[in-house]
Amino acid sequence: MPIIKSSPGATTRKRQATPYSWTIRTPRGLKLLQVPAFSKLPWLIHAFSIRPGGISPLNNEKVLNVGFTDWDTRENVQENRRRFQSAAGAPDLPLITLKQLHSDVIHLFDSAPSDPCRGDASITNRPGLLLAIQTADCVPILLVDPKKRAIAAIHAGWRGTLARIAAKTIGKMQMHFATNPRDLLAAIGPSIGPCCYEVGTEVATQFLSQFSDAPSYFDEFRTGDEPNPVQWLNMMPPGHQPAPKGVLLDLRKANRSQLLAAGLRPQNIHTIDFCTACRPDLLFSYRKQGPASGRLMSVIALRS
Repeated sequence: MPIIKSSPGATTRKRQATPYSWTIRTPRGLKLLQVPAFSKLPWLIHAFSIRPGGISPLNNEKVLNVGFTDWDTRENVQENRRRFQSAAGAPDLPLITLKQLHSDVIHLFDSAPSDPCRGDASITNRPGLLLAIQTADCVPILLVDPKKRAIAAIHAGWRGTLARIAAKTIGKMQMHFATNPRDLLAAIGPSIGPCCYEVGTEVATQFLSQFSDAPSYFDEFRTGDEPNPVQWLNMMPPGHQPAPKGVLLDLRKANRSQLLAAGLRPQNIHTIDFCTACRPDLLFSYRKQGPASGRLMSVIALRS
């Protein structure tokens, strides 16, 4: 991959070009993902963490786990977060995380809460608040309104996507900040890809009940009710039909469709196609690694 100069102030003055108009920057010795369209805004801070560069021991390597897990210590996670915030250019900002529950609950923050709130998206137009989302397969989405100077951080698993959390977050920004969706910039970060995310046909059925274009989110759209011409041969044990085979879901496409339907312009949606399950060298995947998986973090803030 080609190497280009990074912005001033980075200890290591290089950034690596990645596909889809994203860059891997290495400020202060720690790699992170950024979107050039966001980086052009001098009053905006944003970053997506990746696996290397931390102090947490996992499978004979040191990783940047930024989520509190059973296998890691609280001290390690706090140090990893400190390093990530410093590399992102927000060492002193309060980190606003959520107790994520795969919902459509959205919080408006005017100041940092004393304890994490339960929900899956946050919005603000107050400088100095670092909104954060943690993922290990689900889709992280960062939004910025360059005209109103308002931001959002969204956690979208399949349940949150089904509940239209991305569209509802944009609605909250319209309500509180008078945001025009056509002005919004969106970054859809690393998540499990359509190559690896198998779900049951009942999930496909639920998506079809909510979205007219749902069949395009799946590799082979099936609801499980399709006739099986050899069903009697498949019955194991005799008299019991096997469970329908799963389908592959493209969560990134589903959320991009929501953003477009909400009024965003296609050229303002920046998606990275790194699959968390396919890239264990760079990312964490709960689906692939199980309880031993770490957590990634996506952050966004308005500079004070």
